[in-house]
Amino acid sequence: MNKNLIRYVMGWVLIILAIMLLLPVIVSFIYNDGCWKYFLMLSGGCGFIGGVSSKFKPKKSQMFVKEGFVSCALAWLLLSIIGALPFVISGQIPDFTNALFETISGFTTTGATILGTDRQIEDLTKSMLFWRSFTNWAGGMGILVFILAVVTPMSGQSNMYLMKAESPGPVVSKLIPKLKNTAVLLYAIYIAMSLLEFVLLLIGRMPVFDAITVTFSTAGTGGFSIKNAGIAAYDGHYFQQGVITVFMVLFGVNFSAYYLLICRKFMQVFKFEELRWYLVIYGLAVGAIGLDLTFRSNVFTNQRDIWHHAAFQVATYASSTGFATADFDLWPEFSKNVLLVVAFIGACAGSTGGGLKVSRIIILFKNAFKELKTLLHPNSVVSVKMDGKTVKDEVIRSTSVYFTLFVFVYLFSVLLLSFDDMDFTTNFTAVLATLNNMGPGLNLVGPTRNFFDYSVLSKYVLMFDMLAGRLELIPMLMLFSPLSGVRKRIKK
Repeated sequence: MNKNLIRYVMGWVLIILAIMLLLPVIVSFIYNDGCWKYFLMLSGGCGFIGGVSSKFKPKKSQMFVKEGFVSCALAWLLLSIIGALPFVISGQIPDFTNALFETISGFTTTGATILGTDRQIEDLTKSMLFWRSFTNWAGGMGILVFILAVVTPMSGQSNMYLMKAESPGPVVSKLIPKLKNTAVLLYAIYIAMSLLEFVLLLIGRMPVFDAITVTFSTAGTGGFSIKNAGIAAYDGHYFQQGVITVFMVLFGVNFSAYYLLICRKFMQVFKFEELRWYLVIYGLAVGAIGLDLTFRSNVFTNQRDIWHHAAFQVATYASSTGFATADFDLWPEFSKNVLLVVAFIGACAGSTGGGLKVSRIIILFKNAFKELKTLLHPNSVVSVKMDGKTVKDEVIRSTSVYFTLFVFVYLFSVLLLSFDDMDFTTNFTAVLATLNNMGPGLNLVGPTRNFFDYSVLSKYVLMFDMLAGRLELIPMLMLFSPLSGVRKRIKK
């Protein structure tokens, strides 16, 4: 294990975090809430320690498999721990476990919260609310790849491997030959889409501070709101909620599609099988819930509200954002189950969304069909194809392994949560909400409730699930593996 390399990477993580912590300082001065000193103190400490740690670049900067996974996991843990300190030292979330839960939920773009019971969301100062929402935006596209690919590129193929470790989905590739240019392009698209949503929300007469924080949470598909009522607080503002609905869907799309649109390769965009199924699943889910609410529920009084809220909630679950405009705990069981299915599937690979990813579901189904066909016709040669190309056996194997690990972590987490003696639906959807980085669940962790009542043990289980879900399981599980062993060189 190259400890000097990991130390160097952590140093740059602290430097970037120091810069990020200066943003709420500005907000604190604007709103005169007095919290600037906490952020400034932490920023100075992170900058100093990070500067010392990153002063000397290791002679051996080639990153191997284990260093890559461990660096990725440790970087996100470091971000979360330090990111929680402003809440603790300011006394706004005095309990460290609760503050850490909130911050991990932010950086992993989960949106699950402990606020609303012991302390209301509106009780936080403007700078703390800004920092809370900004963690959603910062974690959406990922931080480590930006540091290594743009700020301090490393030798060999280390950066490509780290992009695969931090980016969601089974396949990650360079959009253009140089990884640095790919990272810059992805962040440019991310920022441009965020600015567009912000402008549209302002056009819809949303207050500036609200528009900024809602944009942060939508872009990162994180779902943090600055109001206890969430997006339902803007009830009656159909344009504002409509804009959020559209952008939740858009941020759940593979960013490669936007690159092709920029290059005017429109036909190639529609050839993306994952994108087509993502939109089909969204449309079918909205239709199913809309009809179910129309004929089997009296929650809404008119068709406009039915289809508006159906479209919003499917978008928030498909993209794993976690916003809510209605208490869907009151919806019929069929509608709630449709939402859970959509939540399991999730968004596209290469997006800011969570879930298993549509591409993985496609690969699993096609591989199952292939195996059935092979059993019936042993001499036939059948391959799994996506977008007209044969899927490599390595990708199929990694997809199967990921799904197996996902099920194991899921069931084990539900088992550990059962010590709190909460009902099965609450525990089942709490793990679903955190492992899929989705936000609210059902019953006691539903859209009008929160995760405050869970024990300390359960909260740490759920925090692990949030990190494991955001980092695609392997980096977090690697922390529990022996640090010695054979090093494997990175493959594309």
